[in-house]
Amino acid sequence: MAKKKKANPAPAATDPERRWSPRISARYLERLAGRAACGPDRQPLEVEMPFTGEALGSVPAGTPDDVHAAAATAREAQREWAATPVAERARVLLRFHDLVIANAHEALDLIQLELGKSRKHAYDEVLDTAITARYYAHIAAGTLRPRLRQGAFPLFTITREYHHPKGLVGFISPWNFPLILSVTDALAALMAGNAVIIKPDAQTPYSCLWAVALLEEAGLPRDLVQVLTGRGRELGPAIVDDVDCLMFTGSTATGRLLAQQAAGRLIDYSMELGGKNPAVVLNDAPLGHAVAGLRLGVSAVDGLAVGIAAGAGQVCVSTERLYVQSGVYDRFVPDLVEALQSLKLGSSLSFADDVGCLSSADQLAKVSDHVDDAVGKGARVLCGGRARPDLGPYFYEPTLLEEVSDEMALCRDETFGPVCAVYRFDDVDEVATRVNDTEYGLSASIWTRDGVAAHDLAARIDAGTITVNDAYQAAWASASPMGGSKQSGVGRRHGRVGLLKFTEAQTVASEWGLAVDHLPFGDHELYAKLMSATIRLLKYVPGIK
Repeated sequence: MAKKKKANPAPAATDPERRWSPRISARYLERLAGRAACGPDRQPLEVEMPFTGEALGSVPAGTPDDVHAAAATAREAQREWAATPVAERARVLLRFHDLVIANAHEALDLIQLELGKSRKHAYDEVLDTAITARYYAHIAAGTLRPRLRQGAFPLFTITREYHHPKGLVGFISPWNFPLILSVTDALAALMAGNAVIIKPDAQTPYSCLWAVALLEEAGLPRDLVQVLTGRGRELGPAIVDDVDCLMFTGSTATGRLLAQQAAGRLIDYSMELGGKNPAVVLNDAPLGHAVAGLRLGVSAVDGLAVGIAAGAGQVCVSTERLYVQSGVYDRFVPDLVEALQSLKLGSSLSFADDVGCLSSADQLAKVSDHVDDAVGKGARVLCGGRARPDLGPYFYEPTLLEEVSDEMALCRDETFGPVCAVYRFDDVDEVATRVNDTEYGLSASIWTRDGVAAHDLAARIDAGTITVNDAYQAAWASASPMGGSKQSGVGRRHGRVGLLKFTEAQTVASEWGLAVDHLPFGDHELYAKLMSATIRLLKYVPGIK
């Protein structure tokens, strides 16, 4: 078990101006913490800096009473926000879009300091947050507007579909994407006219608090978004009790518990949960290499190195199982080993490093245990397989293993680190069966030059999101629904469905003229004959469904 390192404790209490970056000081973090919707005199909850194991700062440990008070405050603000025209809501998000880009370096520093992510992967969060804000600002009016729908009896029935806000939406977010997963789904809920409660993970609260501050600077009413800092086991149940809809991203085990509670209240919920994501490399896969640091065209080698190691493997859709067809296995695997070994690990607040560190001592222990268990039962390490305490307390090398079998935890359990098992296969029927032999179904990738073969195989894989010739980035798009099947989740984020799920659909149908259930003279037998004849004819009328 890795021991938590507390080297060089940060003297924040005696030196409030201490700076960890040109933009982030202890005093600045105190101001962010003060934005949490927690009562006075709450116990401080320490936030660690994974790069060094030092204390970065602290936030108040909220209580269920804080949740109830925040919910009442947010509901009061929501009444006016729901009456605000969609166009005005959109202007707030577009101003937020500009502020995120203008203050990107601040966000990058925060994400790196509280999570240990490399700067290039932290930048993905900044980019996605701005893009998502722009997307929902542009599509909300058209998506939410009332629509005419076909009535029970054409010409005599006029039916309209409306979408009203749920009211108060709760978000319980994880630590691995502290900006994206705490804020971007909330942007959709806000555009739909809701108030929002966000419970960021206790390990990474600052990025969320920073984003909400920018939303208010962009013109969002101050009370509309309430951020509750604290421990999930204490605040989560209270949030589910107080909201009208829940969005949770995290482990499958916790998702089950929250789903049971939400079902008991009959409220909607959407969840993105665990995964054990496969990649399939076919014999004709593009195997090119990066040239002078640039990816020229598609490269399965470089793409899967990113899929395994990005975010130190702490990505819901990262690649943990790799199936390589026999005809290319002996060429591809050594090239992938070389690509993984060439990645630079480090903790600089610059774009110089490729991979950062794991988030905590617990995460390091889990990754180490999975690898050590596999090696002890016969797996062979092709690269990596060890911690790097010389770089910092939670660094772990990108790791690839062969000969991983069912009795090893690494085979089926989500590792959530820069670790992948590689397997050889012969034919597509075999690999389709092996890929689906898991309780999870979050994402998968297929690598081939044959588009028809790729889409045929994709149709056989039970996963919510599948990419071709890309590890996962191509599918993480604001306009495309994303989520998992089986034990990997319920519902979808992104796209129009990611906006509409935060609304209640309402149908208003009006009768004008002939009533649909009887004729004025009351001859029901004649009514039935006329209706049957009419229905037969309507089958041939274009546009009548």
